[in-house]
Amino acid sequence: MYTFRCLNNISGVGLKHFTDDYKQVGESDKSDAILVRSAKLNDMEFDSDLKCIARAGAGVNNIPLDRCAEQGIVVFNTPGANANGVKELVIAGMLLASRDIIGGIEWLEQQENTDDLAKRVEKQKKQYAGCEIAGKKLGIIGLGAIGVMVANAAVSLGMEVYGYDPYVSLHAAWNLSSQIKYVKDLDEIYSTCDFITIHVPLNDGTRGMISADGFTKMKDGVVLLNFARNGLVDEDALVEALKSGKVKKYVTDFVTPKIEGIPNTIITPHLGASTKESEDNCAVMAVREVRDYLENGNIKNSVNYPACDMGVCTTAGRVAINHRNEPNLLAQLTGVLGEAGINVANVFNKSRGAYAYTLIDTDTELTDEIAAKLSAINDVLKVRIVK
Repeated sequence: MYTFRCLNNISGVGLKHFTDDYKQVGESDKSDAILVRSAKLNDMEFDSDLKCIARAGAGVNNIPLDRCAEQGIVVFNTPGANANGVKELVIAGMLLASRDIIGGIEWLEQQENTDDLAKRVEKQKKQYAGCEIAGKKLGIIGLGAIGVMVANAAVSLGMEVYGYDPYVSLHAAWNLSSQIKYVKDLDEIYSTCDFITIHVPLNDGTRGMISADGFTKMKDGVVLLNFARNGLVDEDALVEALKSGKVKKYVTDFVTPKIEGIPNTIITPHLGASTKESEDNCAVMAVREVRDYLENGNIKNSVNYPACDMGVCTTAGRVAINHRNEPNLLAQLTGVLGEAGINVANVFNKSRGAYAYTLIDTDTELTDEIAAKLSAINDVLKVRIVK
């Protein structure tokens, strides 16, 4: 029997994908797995029984990845599961920035409902006139699951789309419309596009990537959209760009004290993935990741350990080993098995930064004694007999 706990409200559509071999326990109980959305885990102490954490969403800023890796805890996220919900909000953001829909609605709500209201509307509506997005140039920074969806949708709406991503995956490339112009220089996005939307993760390399230098290179009157992560835009430089008119509108899903109340900003209250469909999709993917790891030892969409897929074990035994990425460790692991007279049928070994993962299938059943010997090897962090 496996146990799991939910630190946030996780969609029941996803939880139904757990079998009768799984039991949900309370937040303070020990468990094999944790499912989480926005709860902060950075200061949480993890017990030795915890094997994995699944974030029902893409961002993992609320999870201490390095500490989890050091404790042999695999952290998953669910990339692409909420992509359509975010894509639709990005398109809505472009429309709101192009035409003063919000201003028109707010003006109308303040009017008295008198017989001349229709005439007043006809006279006032020119104050909220805008432009169409068809024919405009859209630059997309980051061509992951969301970026690709936004790009293809914008092409369908008649926009001329430019995409920038030096690390674009083969999967993303195959899914991109052939009409999208792939550029290798970010400055081309800045100098060419009427709209720019950001779709990259937040890390040390991307924090504040939209800087004062970038704003200088942008077209006058550009519309900037950020539905990816707070912190990607240098807010001091942004405020100056808004005041000068370099940026016509800033549309974001993240409110901060520096930009709240600044003219020409449109801020939504973190609604990107707040759809029933997105929450269901994220939960389903998270549960499937947890089950495949606990039942088979396979890793998909981990953010701190390498991907691994050895399918379902068809031999007598399988052992999963989380360890530091150190020389000669694989030889030590197989050496322990060899000394016990256990034949290795199949092996996976791959590293990711300072950490590595080894999955071994054997022709003999594995015992707790073997697991203890493997655990005693220096730099081994967690050993688990999967079958």
